[in-house]
Amino acid sequence: MDLSLRYRADCERAMGGGYRVMLSAYRVLDVTDQRGHLAGLMLSMLGAEVIKIEPPAGVITRAIGPFDDSGNSLTHLAYDRGKKSVVLDLQSPEGRSILLDLAEGADCLIESQGAGALEELGLGSQSLLDRNPALVVGTLTAFGHTGPKAHWPATDLTLMAAACTMAFTGDADRSPLRVSVPQAFHFGAAVLAGGVVAALFERGRSGLGQVVDVAAQQVIPMATQAGVLAEACNFPTPIRSGGGATVGPIDLRLVYPAKDGFVSITHVFGDAIGPVTARLMDWVLEEGFVAPDIANLDWVNFATMLESGDVKVEQWEEAKESVARCTSSKTKAELLEVAMERKLLMAPIADVGEVLASDQLSHRSYFDRIELGGEEIEVPGRFALTKQTPLKAASRVSGLGANTEEVLAAARTLPLSEFGDIAPSAPLEGIKVVDFMWSLAGPFTTRALADLGATVVKIESIHKPDAARGFLPVWDNEPGLERSALFDTANAGKLSLALNMNRPEALEVIYDLIGWADVLCDSFSPGKMNSWGLSWDKVRELNPRLIMLSTCLTGQSGPTANFAGYGNLGAALSGFYGLAGWPDRAPSGPFGAYTDYTSTHFMLATLLAALDKQRRTGSGDYIDLAQTEAALHFIAPALIEASATGRVAAAMGNDDPDMSPHGGFPCLGDDEWVAIAVESDAHWTRLCRVMERADLESNTELASVNGRRDNQILVDQAVTEWTSSKSAGEVMSLLVEAGVAAHQVQSSAECLADPQLKHREAFVWLEHPDRQCIVENTRFALSRSSHGPKGPAPLLGEHTFEVLTELLGYDGERVAELASVEALE
Repeated sequence: MDLSLRYRADCERAMGGGYRVMLSAYRVLDVTDQRGHLAGLMLSMLGAEVIKIEPPAGVITRAIGPFDDSGNSLTHLAYDRGKKSVVLDLQSPEGRSILLDLAEGADCLIESQGAGALEELGLGSQSLLDRNPALVVGTLTAFGHTGPKAHWPATDLTLMAAACTMAFTGDADRSPLRVSVPQAFHFGAAVLAGGVVAALFERGRSGLGQVVDVAAQQVIPMATQAGVLAEACNFPTPIRSGGGATVGPIDLRLVYPAKDGFVSITHVFGDAIGPVTARLMDWVLEEGFVAPDIANLDWVNFATMLESGDVKVEQWEEAKESVARCTSSKTKAELLEVAMERKLLMAPIADVGEVLASDQLSHRSYFDRIELGGEEIEVPGRFALTKQTPLKAASRVSGLGANTEEVLAAARTLPLSEFGDIAPSAPLEGIKVVDFMWSLAGPFTTRALADLGATVVKIESIHKPDAARGFLPVWDNEPGLERSALFDTANAGKLSLALNMNRPEALEVIYDLIGWADVLCDSFSPGKMNSWGLSWDKVRELNPRLIMLSTCLTGQSGPTANFAGYGNLGAALSGFYGLAGWPDRAPSGPFGAYTDYTSTHFMLATLLAALDKQRRTGSGDYIDLAQTEAALHFIAPALIEASATGRVAAAMGNDDPDMSPHGGFPCLGDDEWVAIAVESDAHWTRLCRVMERADLESNTELASVNGRRDNQILVDQAVTEWTSSKSAGEVMSLLVEAGVAAHQVQSSAECLADPQLKHREAFVWLEHPDRQCIVENTRFALSRSSHGPKGPAPLLGEHTFEVLTELLGYDGERVAELASVEALE
């Protein structure tokens, strides 16, 4: 009997019934705090029964702001809704014993208590697996459980500093920035959700559990758009430039004024985006804001012409100024209308209040309603729409311990595996994927599938190659289709099949691939796949068990469905830009295509859950995932605050309502900074002693966080005076030794040399046909299954013959026929 079928039958008997859909067969014990609670929410929405294990006083998120007018934590509501609440005192032997009993009947346990915290209680991963060998244990830490920084104190601010993103964000004349709503641990938690689903899928084959290990520092650099690799690629490292970035002599500007606010424009040049910039400049010329000699520059080859001296930096500066003059004459609504009509990469920068009022989100019924204080408020809803298996709405918050008796009274056990001698393999070994993804979010998702063992066939065309092939950084600062380090890291381990999709014979090849595949993915604008004869109805007819994922900026339906763009525009539409910057300046926004870096993790978790359902039931599904909708879960507390209280969160530099001092402070050297986060009054005392400032320690006005915030200028000046006389590394070492959260603001070179990231093998060198290339490693570690990049990113069309002959079984005559009608490229 097939092991997966046997295990399924055993589990079915153990749970007294048949499987339903998605993850509804699974029970998850959620031992996370504010650092990992997003993972449990994602698993709950995907159908799992999630049981929140809370201490007698309640999980800490119940006391974390923002709050509504009645004092309810909106952070707790944002991430712990949709879960059951069980109170256990894990500091007591009885509480620990009960948790181990629950673990015997659970499929998964996730935790974010910190390096070694559960081990100290006798509840470490090995103890849990000894009790239940089929358990999947997911663990999230700041830096990892082992390594030189494993036990360093960490906060959102210091992690962003440690992971390169802060170095790229903000204005050149001020401190590097974070997003004002904490992001760092959400990156890790979202990855953890996908990792545990991958391990559950593998368990369906082997019957065995394992540990999924995620370190937030290793995940966050995805949000640098491969800028973290710049130093290794011999490419200029980006420098923050207020709503853009400085690369070599060029200042890229992404934020422009409007009559009633700001817009984000992907205002760059090159093969992929140059034609769009040409359309933008044509419009600016028509509006009378630019001279013809500037508007008609060659925006595709602009970088080459700049390097040769054929154009000057001053002409680029004039182009930006002309765009600013034009956009400032229009409202955000008018500019969005122009963008959609002319297919420009331009989007209004919305605040969270405007996000709540979005016509697009309303059309797609995105927001769920939840009762709070006798009133209904809106909360971010399901991060994906599916045809066959809707995700669950998380529209209820359990009272503290509300489900303790119910859960403890109903014993649940799983059968122990009798086939644990199976040789470890990759979780998705044998899974087959047809990949029409391009740019960033989609390719990162299918790259993760390839890392987990899937065979991923990337469909490309020489006439319209993946835009990421032209994205920075490029090796040795030499552009070309095979020179992008970003393409390298987003597409490692895939096969490339080059087809001319304008030929009907190419469609026949795709139909054969669909019959071969388990998964079909695309990230085109809505309607593109249909125009090729690849609608969901058609592919389901060809392969009823196929899973199809379509992802784009705002979804497959709605008034802005056809608005195409990159993640910087998604960040503008979904409220992120207004949450990153200084109160007295235009928004900076998070660096680059931000919603690409967040939504990819939701795609992976959803695809893996659908694959798990497919493995168990044989049925396929269609998934519509909008970047902007998934990303909103990263700022859910701010959205819920606006709905519950009318207060609209805004950028506040590096300030924090609960910590002071809290920010980036200058150190010795050119643009050297250290991030410092004083988490409590006791930590303030430690900081004063390290700085040898007894006068500050004895100042009663500064003894509380509110007092320090009231005297922030005094406090920040004192810290700046101290840090300015020392290197960032020295300040970091002194404070970490004293137990105060601090980290130097690391850019590419520092991250590549970071001993903790080296310990976790966060970067991998691979043999590329014309060079060695560096890529980011898999963003989680598995204790038992093999995983990781299988090889470098493919040359365009590199595997065409191999795919046709070895995967589809075409003979030489068939391949020759396809070549003769120019279906192959």
